[in-house]
Amino acid sequence: MSLLALEALHVSYGGIKAVKGIDVTVDEGELVCLIGANGAGKTTTLKAITGLLHPAAGRVMYAGEEISGRKSFEIARRGLALVPEGRGVFPQLTIEENLRMGAYARDDKPGVAQDMERMFSLFPRLKERRAQTAGTLSGGEQQMLAIGRALMSRPKLLLLDEPSMGLAPLMVEKIFEVIRAVSSEGVTLLLVEQNARLALEASHRGYVLEGGTVTLSGDAKSLLGNPQVRQAYLGE
Repeated sequence: MSLLALEALHVSYGGIKAVKGIDVTVDEGELVCLIGANGAGKTTTLKAITGLLHPAAGRVMYAGEEISGRKSFEIARRGLALVPEGRGVFPQLTIEENLRMGAYARDDKPGVAQDMERMFSLFPRLKERRAQTAGTLSGGEQQMLAIGRALMSRPKLLLLDEPSMGLAPLMVEKIFEVIRAVSSEGVTLLLVEQNARLALEASHRGYVLEGGTVTLSGDAKSLLGNPQVRQAYLGE
């Protein structure tokens, strides 16, 4: 059984059909990516999974239960965490306070303290600046913080929306090192990313979205070698 399954999912903004009947699965322990151009429906799909948008039709299944239409906080407490496009850190709070916000629903203080140190080992820059307010960080540091905050909830499924957007190449490399490390620890990930090469190189499987529909899917290596993908998304 898949940890996450989207079944004939349709999502609309007003009268605009943004997602048109897609089927996507993510098995436990997998890193799966959604790639495609702007407006393909990638972010809309994540919003439907996390309850920020309600599907017009179809189902979102998680751990064998339908979560379509549930409230976002209910979905989050079931073990889904979203790192949104644009990071969404709390700018007036310190790095440490932002990380603690990720664990707001937990009551295991020793575990929270342990995970805090784990985040600081993953992101040494954050440890150096733990008392600094998040709004004063660079874009890359804010992205590290957003990922760390999501991991503080100990998610069963981590959703990442455009983690490399607007970052310098060295910072993009660091972010993807962390994504691969988190995946190797057994966390299940669904990654939305415009940098198709990076996404496919890091993932087990991938889906190509165009105009709200899945046009290609398969293991990441086969998609990297697909002429259509190479021409449309890899600049070849």
